[in-house]
Amino acid sequence: MSDPNTKHPPGDYTASQERLSKVARIDGFSDEEEGHESELSMSPENPRVQRYLVAIEYVGTRFFGSQQQPKDRTVVGVLQEAFHKFIGQPVKICCSSRTDAGVHALSNVCHVDVERVSKRKPGEVLPPHEPDVVQKAVNHFLQKNEGDVMVIDVRCVPSNYHARYKAKERTYFYRMLSGPDPLSIFEKDRAWHVPEELDLPAMQEACRVLVGSHDFSSFRAAGCQAKSPVRSLDELSVTEVPSTPYFPSATESTWSNPNNGDPLTCSSQTKTETAGVTTNGEAFGIRRRHRCYVVTARSRGFLYHQVRLIVAVLKCVGTGELTVVDVERILKAKDVSVAKPMAPASGLYLARVKYEFQ
Repeated sequence: MSDPNTKHPPGDYTASQERLSKVARIDGFSDEEEGHESELSMSPENPRVQRYLVAIEYVGTRFFGSQQQPKDRTVVGVLQEAFHKFIGQPVKICCSSRTDAGVHALSNVCHVDVERVSKRKPGEVLPPHEPDVVQKAVNHFLQKNEGDVMVIDVRCVPSNYHARYKAKERTYFYRMLSGPDPLSIFEKDRAWHVPEELDLPAMQEACRVLVGSHDFSSFRAAGCQAKSPVRSLDELSVTEVPSTPYFPSATESTWSNPNNGDPLTCSSQTKTETAGVTTNGEAFGIRRRHRCYVVTARSRGFLYHQVRLIVAVLKCVGTGELTVVDVERILKAKDVSVAKPMAPASGLYLARVKYEFQ
């Protein structure tokens, strides 16, 4: 149990994450309202107010999810605080996609209504700020609050443009690092460490079983509020990519940058030498890289923990614990109890929320 007075989630907080993830009932958004625009969600027409669509990136490690909570540090809470400091009055922020504790975002999108009032002449309404001004000002205050959230884009939209209901599709990435060595500290809480080797072709074949429209009850965690378990998975793939942070090895540096008398090449070694290699040919002082696999899942909406449950099954196919036939059996069972325990939050990234603008 974590100390209730602790400002951020402690380093080992897996149990805490699972407890807190129940607050946000979905990986993507509330499918109960998928494709429907609630009149209560729309702000009334007010020429004094400008609605902005704001794209943000964040490291989810020290957040108890994206949605605001009374006592815990959340993405929306930090963002609302930054906007408050910028414009001098409280705002309400609505996210397109809710993420659980420990889940990251390369691009999540929210909307916020801002009325620009003169600070010198109280009550005087001024023209709305330009999007780039909003981005720079809010980032200024975000960097003073741990710096693990950043605004990456801002756009002016009509007052009835809702970040959640106007979204056309969402894309998630999930990173797995395969290899026997412990993860580098640079990868801490950024990926799922899988000690075993993974069979990429087998995982790719399993993906083909799950792509399309299905009843995903077997990949729907308890507590899901969606009315229907049927979802259309438009893309599900696994690819191997260079592990990050990526730096060229000494061998690669020698191969790609032969000196050949180039005065710009700064090296004390000859072309046949390799940094960090001893006389017996074994590398010393160089960490062995893990193999990095990324699962991509794209859909209009996801069930609660659907992505992490799917990744867990794909991982088991990769290690040989499950076969592609087993994946078909799990899907047809329509029972989450036959699936594998879901993958940890640390490897999940909300990659993109797609919109259409006129």
